Amino acid sequence: MELTRKSIQEHREAFLRAGYRLPEFEYEKVKAATDAAPVWIHFGAGNIFRAFPCNVLQNLLNQGVVNTGLIAVEGFDYEIIEKMYWPHDNLSILATLKADHTVEKTIVGSITESLILDSANQSQYDRLKQIFAAPSLQMASFTITEKGYALTDAGGNVLPGIAADYAKGPGAPDSYLGKVTALLYHRYVSGKRPIAMVSMDNCSHNGDKLAAAVCAFADAWCENGLAEAGFAAYVRDPQAVSYPWSMIDKITPRPDAQVEAMLNQDGIEGLDAAITSKNTYVAPFVNAEECEYLVIEDHFPNGRPPLEKGGVIFTMRETVDKVEKMKVCTCLNPLHTTLAIYGCLLGYTLVSEEMKNPLLKRFVEIIGYREGLPVVVDPGILDPKEFIDTVVNVRIPNPFMPDAPQRIATDTSQKLAIRFGETIKAYQKRPDLDVADLKLIPLVFAGWLRYLMAVDDEGHPFTPSSDPLLEEAGSYVADYELSSVPKDLSRLDPLLSNDKIFGVDLTAIGIADQVKSYFAELSSGIGAVKAALEKYVK
Repeated sequence: MELTRKSIQEHREAFLRAGYRLPEFEYEKVKAATDAAPVWIHFGAGNIFRAFPCNVLQNLLNQGVVNTGLIAVEGFDYEIIEKMYWPHDNLSILATLKADHTVEKTIVGSITESLILDSANQSQYDRLKQIFAAPSLQMASFTITEKGYALTDAGGNVLPGIAADYAKGPGAPDSYLGKVTALLYHRYVSGKRPIAMVSMDNCSHNGDKLAAAVCAFADAWCENGLAEAGFAAYVRDPQAVSYPWSMIDKITPRPDAQVEAMLNQDGIEGLDAAITSKNTYVAPFVNAEECEYLVIEDHFPNGRPPLEKGGVIFTMRETVDKVEKMKVCTCLNPLHTTLAIYGCLLGYTLVSEEMKNPLLKRFVEIIGYREGLPVVVDPGILDPKEFIDTVVNVRIPNPFMPDAPQRIATDTSQKLAIRFGETIKAYQKRPDLDVADLKLIPLVFAGWLRYLMAVDDEGHPFTPSSDPLLEEAGSYVADYELSSVPKDLSRLDPLLSNDKIFGVDLTAIGIADQVKSYFAELSSGIGAVKAALEKYVK
């Protein structure tokens, strides 16, 4: 058996006996309808897209709720399409790894066409322009990561590739967002047709990031006389082009070798993973957790598919913002970051294994329930306590989820402010709460300082995960060693006063001394991290 449409048709009974859920809709009919009147195109052909939106749409196709499929586009790493989509007829296997030790295997076939976003590939680019000119097109969605929307470097300077596209115009730009905006321009000149541009990337106010990029290109091209004057107004007209905010949440680690072995035992050939020339790890399958949340601002000027019938929540922008803050500031991300830092220090390679340690489990429970919930932003459509219950009892402990603290520890310096600083600020605003009552959030900060020493609790060196401030932040602890000898901790003061990292000036609000005290204990010798947890996590 192979992962192709011909094979699943010829070996349908064998796939079913092996426990696979198969597409139940008439593919050729859906493809013809999609080709004739496309409704939904998606940019960013990675794992979360295949595991979540694609499966939602497949369920609706199976039920007969919709009659058109998805068009997938990849604009960063073309080999994802060339090596994984085209050879498998745009099919993929979704291995849903459940906490009850079962695996649900689904062959997802809701993608009817896949393309590369390459302005130099005339046939592919012409097809994309044809799709964007279609009056039926209602939404273009994106999972291109937060970095995909960047137009400037850290110093605010326009990136060279972006500047070149500003000067080049919409004819054949090279940058990702330049090409997207050029397709939008083609829609404009084809009749000023409305569309929703929906970022589904896991970053706050994601729609604004997409809007800012599109408007920047439109302004540059109009100012340089490279686009019709009305284009800049078109991309800002909410009745023509909308940029809804969204919040997406589903853990989809990179394809796991054990999952691949399990699928191979079912007799499916050709499922080997590959690493592209751009170092993307890709496979014909996706392994993902069962829990999933997708909340989208309901602003679609050309209509939208009825995705709410597949579990997507449509609501107001303000509610999307509250859901995002609930998750990122309290109910999930702070717990993940806590486990990432201490997991690396204690030598763990799986987050699920950390939850078997009663100290670490209690650590995140206190961070979430005791220190976070009193100031949580309650969106009204999801219950914050129930969300944490699911995170602590189902999602993170899931033994099948091959997620690593080392992956989550990436870019920690960029995460502390939003994941913990917002809670501290909320305490400051509440007359009935005292920042001094926060005992374990400072322990997370101290753990990060200890992590920057790049030595685990057994005294073995490790390589910290990538982080734009790794070298700079690490310099503040470079002279410290694991020792019980009293340390001059004043060298940490400039770092602890950096409100860009922590969200607040820890010295100004009186937390810095607590962090330094914890750090002294955590770095007092071999086994000091474990000893500190036993002392403070009660």
